[in-house]
Amino acid sequence: MGTASSLVSPGEVIEDGYGGEGGEACVIPVEVKPKARLLRSSFRRAPRVIGASFKSTGSVDLEYAAEYERLRKEYEIFRVSKNNEITSMQKKEAKLDEENKRLRAELQALQKTYQKILREKESALEAKYQAMERAATFEHDRDKVKRQFKIFRETKEKEIQDLLRAKRDLEAKLQQLQAQGIQIYDLNDSDSDDNQTTVTAAGTQCDYWSGGVLGSEPSMGSMMQLQQTFRGPEFAHSLIDVEGPFANVGRDDWDAAVASLLQVSPHVPQALWSNTVRCYLIFTQETKPELDVFIKKHSPVLRRMCEGLGHFYLNVCFPEETAASYDVERKQEIERSSVCVLLVKSTVTSSVVEDCEEAFVKNPDGHPLVLYLRTEEDHTLTGPTRQLLERINAADKAAKVKVVDHRGSAEEGADLIYSQLEKVIKQELLCLEGADVDSKDSGIDEGREEDSGDVLWDLHDEQEQIESYQQACSCTSSQLGFQKYIDRLNDMIAAPPPTPPLLVSGGPGSGKSLLLSKWIEQQQKQSPNTLFLYHFVGRPLSTSSEPVLIIKRLTVKLLQHFWSISGLSMEPSKILEEFPRWLERLSARHQGNIIIIIDSIDQIQQAERHMKWLIDPLPVNVRVVVSVNVETCPQAWRLWPTLHLDPLSPREVRSVVNAECQSMELKLTKDQEKKLERHCRSASTCNALYVTLLARMIISSISGCSLEKSLEQCLQCQDTMSLYRLALKMTLNSLNTDRERHIMREILCLVCSSHNGVSESEVLDLFTELELPVLSSLLYRLNRLCIVTLRCGLIRFQHLQAWEAVRLEFLGGGSSSAAYREKLIQYFSQQLSPDRVTWRVADELPWLLQQQDDRTKLQLSLLNLFVSQNLYKRGHFSELLAYWQYVGKDKSSMATEYFDSLKQYEKSCENEDSMTKLANLYETLGRFLKDLGLPSQAVAPLQRSLEIRETALDPDHPSVARSLHQLAAVYVQWKKYGNAEQLYKQALEISENAYGAEHASVARELESLAMLYQKQNNAAKLFLTRSLETRQRVLGPDHPDCAQSLNNLAALHTERREYETAEDMYERALDIRKRALSPDHPSLAYTLKHLAMLYKRRGKLEKAVPLYELSLDIREKSFGPKHPSVATALVNLAVIYCQLKNHSDALPLYERALKVYEDSLGRSHPRVGETLKNLAVLSYEEGDFEKAAELYKRAMEIKEADPSLVCGNAPSRHSSSGDTFSLRGPAPLPQAPR
Repeated sequence: MGTASSLVSPGEVIEDGYGGEGGEACVIPVEVKPKARLLRSSFRRAPRVIGASFKSTGSVDLEYAAEYERLRKEYEIFRVSKNNEITSMQKKEAKLDEENKRLRAELQALQKTYQKILREKESALEAKYQAMERAATFEHDRDKVKRQFKIFRETKEKEIQDLLRAKRDLEAKLQQLQAQGIQIYDLNDSDSDDNQTTVTAAGTQCDYWSGGVLGSEPSMGSMMQLQQTFRGPEFAHSLIDVEGPFANVGRDDWDAAVASLLQVSPHVPQALWSNTVRCYLIFTQETKPELDVFIKKHSPVLRRMCEGLGHFYLNVCFPEETAASYDVERKQEIERSSVCVLLVKSTVTSSVVEDCEEAFVKNPDGHPLVLYLRTEEDHTLTGPTRQLLERINAADKAAKVKVVDHRGSAEEGADLIYSQLEKVIKQELLCLEGADVDSKDSGIDEGREEDSGDVLWDLHDEQEQIESYQQACSCTSSQLGFQKYIDRLNDMIAAPPPTPPLLVSGGPGSGKSLLLSKWIEQQQKQSPNTLFLYHFVGRPLSTSSEPVLIIKRLTVKLLQHFWSISGLSMEPSKILEEFPRWLERLSARHQGNIIIIIDSIDQIQQAERHMKWLIDPLPVNVRVVVSVNVETCPQAWRLWPTLHLDPLSPREVRSVVNAECQSMELKLTKDQEKKLERHCRSASTCNALYVTLLARMIISSISGCSLEKSLEQCLQCQDTMSLYRLALKMTLNSLNTDRERHIMREILCLVCSSHNGVSESEVLDLFTELELPVLSSLLYRLNRLCIVTLRCGLIRFQHLQAWEAVRLEFLGGGSSSAAYREKLIQYFSQQLSPDRVTWRVADELPWLLQQQDDRTKLQLSLLNLFVSQNLYKRGHFSELLAYWQYVGKDKSSMATEYFDSLKQYEKSCENEDSMTKLANLYETLGRFLKDLGLPSQAVAPLQRSLEIRETALDPDHPSVARSLHQLAAVYVQWKKYGNAEQLYKQALEISENAYGAEHASVARELESLAMLYQKQNNAAKLFLTRSLETRQRVLGPDHPDCAQSLNNLAALHTERREYETAEDMYERALDIRKRALSPDHPSLAYTLKHLAMLYKRRGKLEKAVPLYELSLDIREKSFGPKHPSVATALVNLAVIYCQLKNHSDALPLYERALKVYEDSLGRSHPRVGETLKNLAVLSYEEGDFEKAAELYKRAMEIKEADPSLVCGNAPSRHSSSGDTFSLRGPAPLPQAPR
């Protein structure tokens, strides 16, 4: 029992809760229930009676106290639980922090591994370039002597045979020639034997008129004809002292001369006009039987031979009865002809005399000439014929006319003409080394492929670009006022670096292509050291608008000027990715500027996506000029410096019109000139194309309707498109028959529906009733009206507006194209036999089937092994892949399809020729699968190709060595180095036995072995040491090439952790390059960088600092202070300062590098994030935690924005290297030099 005193203390005031007054509490001896009882009663839920007893009031207060106690306990429990949670979260945070550190360490390790692999790749490629450079030089000198001796020996032997034969023939023919009335010079009155008549015996032929009235002794120029093929710039970069006329020529002068020579591709035969062997045949009615036999029997053979070698063949002849109406066309065809043949007997007509005057007398040296003279005993030459032959003889001072004197049947005469033409085409036009080339050759010269290594590219694409440039240069532009634009182009190109691409904009037909061509032509004369790489984009969906082919062509052209074109990937994505890296590396080697010009770049499919390299900073000596239509220019490019072509002024319009009228001796009246001036005032009527087309339409109409009427019709057209459509209608109306009009529509529709155009021979095949004079006249008219042109032997549209006008006028906007594509499909499908598949079939047929959405036939055409082989060997790898992707086949199923197709073809192979073709097909398939990244599947076809060549040819044949080389390359890619080593050694042995120790093939195998051993890290030192010793003996110990070998050896020793030896070699290389090269040469900076990296690796930071500072200075002078490469050097130097605890010097370097990266690469580039991360670490170590957190947060935002890259682990495309170091962890090892 308790007392009430336990509830209320004495003296406390008790408030009455029921309205009564309070009073002072007193000690009242009242007995109450125990506390526990009170507590229990406080939780009872029964209603209570409100009263004034003290017992009730005390119970309420006890309840409050209990509630308080309960809440206090609950709070204590809550507090303890939360403290436990906080402790647990702190542990998790510590664990995550440790995991973050571990991941950062792994990321740094991955970064080092990536940089190491990248440098290994670069060093491997560089070693290959150096080996090929030396091998190519030795091969060039050796082949040069061999060719000179061979040509000299063969020429002298031939001269002796000709003289002996001529002596016999002179005695036999003397009486016959006198009977025919030909004057014979007295031998006693002649000062030399040059005037002796030489006509071969009946039924025989001779190569040159080596004596007599018709010729003289062959000149040395003709004997050296086979040396005219330029083998590339290897000799220009040769480091061997030469003797002879070039002994005192400096290397810089030689480089300048070679740079100017290389502006035109050496691969394209210059004797051919537009890739076509055009045989102009001049005949009479007396020699028509020979002509008929030749065209029917021998012309198809010559055509197959030329098409197999990648060229077109066309017979051009105008019948006597209609020749007079084709005067202009005949002169044009003679000018374009590759070879002219005169077939004459006793009489000649006026048209024959005119053609002979043009071809044989006025320009006897313009092209090869063949004279077929049919003689009979009872026939004598008429006076005009005799006079014609005498004029031909007088003009033939160089003795180039080849005479075939025949007395026999027409069939035998046609055989003699064919034999002579075949020899002329092979030796003089196509520049083949021997006259016994198989006419059924595949057309892809294997030797040519070996010369270019493993890089395959299309000579037709190259010739198309050359002809586009030459045709633009041939146009007159003096009336267009382009000089002001050319001056502005020169000023913008001369602006200090770094400069973004220069944009040349204008409306359609404003003259952008013409301006760029004229500017290139002018710059090539004024700046011989400048390398120009240009590309003219054709209409959409054509080959010239394929982005991968464009970039590959530019890369190959770039590499051609720098000693080698090996090492180029075939994979489309890698071609686009590696181009800026090639550009940066090779620009450092070039002494002058490199200017890249891309015309109509907006016509490229997905130009912004495939031309991303344009928005990155360019090397300091590289400029890019692109042209676009102002309406279709991408928005992102509009911020570039722009040169806009304005509409022509009234004075320029008058100049263009007057120039065209003067060419036809036509003069407009004052009233007509005023009409033209008033009409050509809007933007659509005063551009260059519109005015030129308008003037030519006025001129071409003078033979038909009146000039005034034609002018009124033209002035109703308010834009170029409507004017083109009017030109098409006027041309149709000028034709004589409905049949000719129908043929014109059909030809234009076929050209519009094709991939790249159609050739003249293909048109004649499709329209068998069409005669060549009619076709020639039609093409001449369309060319004059700027509608079509001939480019690379194909009829193409001159301008995109002409293509669009034909599409709207004749094809209903393209709705009728399917019918014409089907017609072309039927034509090219007939040429799918193994002996007839040419580059034209491979170019057109798959593309046409794709446009027709016929996947089944497309797959069948791709499974024609010769079609796929042609595409692949011409470098259209991306196009071939795109076709298979369109069909819906992956890599493995595609390989299976090819295997099955090859097995079926192998069953039909019986003779040696078919087995050789089979081996080539297997090799092509193996290389194709290797490029696809399927080495396991590539082994089987290459192995089969090797077995066939060993069986069909000989185990020691050079082709066997090539198979061994390709098979070894697959094993290297497959990382089976032991198998690859054995194959490379076998290939080396075969090549040495076949060619000798000093040949490019031998050098290639040695280089491959060195690269293999470097991958194995085994015997590369032996080869590199041998290379160094050879260079020291040949070039001297202080030559820069010796420094290159020392760099390679030093990199090898570094990788083997033989640091002392590596340091000694780097120092020797640095000493040589300091003496031999300029202080700001990039190669010097390269050696400095790697020696500094080695010092840093070995902890010699004080010795590394001056090297990094010098490397930074060189990069600033070479690339400019705002180039990303300079920022990389700044970061490297800052890292060294940080490791030396010199944070005050490191901080401004980091800040400057960050500014350069942000200005050149953008604020969200991974390199910016990497620099921010390093700055954050530096701020953290300095104790500035707030700044460090801010910098690190921004770095992480950049990382999260591009999750594929990890804070700059991917090097910038345009930095000089990817060697930016992290503040944590050891620096990466130096790799092989450049």
